[in-house]
Amino acid sequence: MGDLTTNRSNATGTAPVLVASNRGPVSFSTSDDGTLTLRRGGGGLVSGLSAIEDPNAVWVCAALDDSDRRAAAEAPRGRLDLAGHEVGGQAVRMLDLDPQTFARAYNGVANSTLWFVHHLLFATPTAPAFDAGFRTEWAAYRAYNEAFAEALAAEAAPNAAVLVQDYHLSLVPALLRETRPDLRIGHFSHTPWAPPDYYRLLPDDVARAVLTGILGADRAGFLTERWARAFAACCEDLLGATVDHDALRVTFDGRTTRLGVHALGADADFLRERAHRPDVDERLAALRAAVGDRRTIVRVDRTELSKNIVRGLLAYRHLLRTRPQWHDRVVHIAFAYPSRTDLAEYRDYTARVQELAEAINAEFATPTWQPLILHVDDDFPRSLAAYRLADVALVNPIRDGMNLVAKEVPVVSDRGCALVLSREAGAHAELRDDALTVNPYDVIATADALHAGLTMSQEERADRTKRLAAVATALPPQQWFLDQLNAL
Repeated sequence: MGDLTTNRSNATGTAPVLVASNRGPVSFSTSDDGTLTLRRGGGGLVSGLSAIEDPNAVWVCAALDDSDRRAAAEAPRGRLDLAGHEVGGQAVRMLDLDPQTFARAYNGVANSTLWFVHHLLFATPTAPAFDAGFRTEWAAYRAYNEAFAEALAAEAAPNAAVLVQDYHLSLVPALLRETRPDLRIGHFSHTPWAPPDYYRLLPDDVARAVLTGILGADRAGFLTERWARAFAACCEDLLGATVDHDALRVTFDGRTTRLGVHALGADADFLRERAHRPDVDERLAALRAAVGDRRTIVRVDRTELSKNIVRGLLAYRHLLRTRPQWHDRVVHIAFAYPSRTDLAEYRDYTARVQELAEAINAEFATPTWQPLILHVDDDFPRSLAAYRLADVALVNPIRDGMNLVAKEVPVVSDRGCALVLSREAGAHAELRDDALTVNPYDVIATADALHAGLTMSQEERADRTKRLAAVATALPPQQWFLDQLNAL
């Protein structure tokens, strides 16, 4: 990785708008005959970038596996569009990073450290322990961020707007500003932000580097005001920065960074159209056959530690143990899709989810009633079918930057559903008036909320769902993206 300070020059690229994120809009796989196959991704960022009509816009991302690395290596400067790949109208520069550097940065720092800090996930009697191994990972994280900064500097036109995404790339704004002070730089955090006392778990120099990295941006965006204020509090507490709490501005080392709040919403048009295609109808029929005329409690999550699936299952078990009137009258449909299977904590967590699900069925099932249907394989059409069928949606994360499932279910629901929602989800700030709020750690209160949702009248469910859907779609991905761009 070259020293960024050696790359100063007047040479610039041609991109007036750039996006940087770990995962790009496309990925590759290698078929048996050795040919590369491209697959386009989904999600808010991909939808948002489609709002940019300038063909010179560039998305900079990392190659995530060997197939991606091969595609990046075979493309001029990693530019997939210049290699003839159909990447959706914009240019894509995929970085062919050293696999070990990538793994250390991505798994060691981004997902095992920063994610854990912001979601308050550490079991602090034993973790974290920032030893020599962590320092190797931190050096890799810095090198990974430097590679992004170098690529962005090379691709950006004079005075271009650069939107840097998420905790993987928290050092990029400051690194990029060193070489390209002409650029308008924004950073957006898709996670929560830890309060100062918890954020101080990080080594002091690392904690400061992450904050000053983001403060290299002209504007730092967050999903809720709560997370923006937590970031400002960390800057004030750890850096001694000056914070204008009314205007949400942080001034440090002679520069002022504006903080913005952009509550990403659901893409209503896409969801409603996609949820009524034949493959969804087919899965809906299968779920209805399995459920019969019983009520349904639905959850759809990745088996991510912060999603709190285990306590959700414990709450369902408590409901069945304490309210036998629901025996043979309700089915819990739980889709827990694999996540970060290369980390032991996640594999153990998935095993715990499966073990508890089996125990619930063993305790309550009858020859004609399976109280819990669990799937741990990813199937988006089946998720949409479950959304449509839900009488109650359970969204109970320990902590979540936003949680789009809470916004998607009301949009897709056929008959209206009651939303049981953790107060620690970012979406709660917008949806709390029509949701049933729970403390995610309180299993008994969550069971009570499930009962309240199941007994809610059809009319009230429908009315609440209508209001929830309106709020949930207020800032769809394209507008969410353009608002950030315009704010720069």
